[in-house]
Amino acid sequence: MVKHFWSIFRLIRFPNLVIIAVTQYAMRYLIMDPLLPSDSFTLQLGDFHFALLVLSTIFIAAAGYIINDYFDTRTDLINKPARVVVGIRIERRMAMTLHAMCNIIGVGLGIYLSFYIGLPSLSLVFFLAAGLLWFYSTNYKRQFLLGNLSVAILTGLVPLMVVLFEIPLLNRAYGPVMLRYESNFDYIVAWVGGFSFFAFLTTLIREILKDTEDFEGDMAYGMKTLPIVLGILWTKVLVAGLILFTFCLLLYLLVKYIFFSVPQHDTVSLVYFTLFLLIPLLVLMVLVLLAKNKKDFHRASMMIKWIMLSGVLYSVVVFYLIRFRYG
Repeated sequence: MVKHFWSIFRLIRFPNLVIIAVTQYAMRYLIMDPLLPSDSFTLQLGDFHFALLVLSTIFIAAAGYIINDYFDTRTDLINKPARVVVGIRIERRMAMTLHAMCNIIGVGLGIYLSFYIGLPSLSLVFFLAAGLLWFYSTNYKRQFLLGNLSVAILTGLVPLMVVLFEIPLLNRAYGPVMLRYESNFDYIVAWVGGFSFFAFLTTLIREILKDTEDFEGDMAYGMKTLPIVLGILWTKVLVAGLILFTFCLLLYLLVKYIFFSVPQHDTVSLVYFTLFLLIPLLVLMVLVLLAKNKKDFHRASMMIKWIMLSGVLYSVVVFYLIRFRYG
């Protein structure tokens, strides 16, 4: 029984689901809440309903992991046989049942929340996310770049979900006051949007690296992933370019909007960016350019995952700076 539950945890990528939850809670309580104009302003979506939003995101993501493993069983037996769960530790029928249950719960919660805040059109986001994950696993993943972009977009949507369900309520509650002072909540959207775009870029890099790592199995089953179409060399060049673009973007944001945006230079952010984002990105670029085999690409893929986590954890620095240093 214990082994069965452990297999389910592996199937739904439980650590990744924890990161999704941490990301959304960080956006709400470490970014949005301290950035509110004054102590008299409060977040409008209650804690219970926000927890439902997080659960909705987690269940839809879990459904995506399950269906991805379901359709990838044959290629995974070549690329990573020791990690195959569906068809070995969990029956295929059971996997599809779990997939359906997770989608029903996730989309159902999303529909309820959309109607609860008076914006039923937001229900489409949950249907589109679940549908995109299905088509990714069944079709898009095998096509040139389309699968990579699909996953990157959905990952970038994780932080934005917090904004989508909070900003309309803030505008409804405090809109007249903000208009009186010729202000708005766009700066909060910009902050969370920055985290979202970082998640998009780093996920795109990681997905391409994973495709490069899985080159052998994907090629055996006629997939048209980016490494197969462009070749390993040009894929490495493209990934290095994306890493360099991410590096330059972070450097630009650090210099223009963070380090020189406060009366006293923000040395805390400077140190954090340098040690946990900028230097690791440069090291990653070198690793990618020097990569020669499956093991090398796997190492690079794991490193970008840690960089992604470091990006999320910068929210802790933001909270500290607003509450205790510049607040």
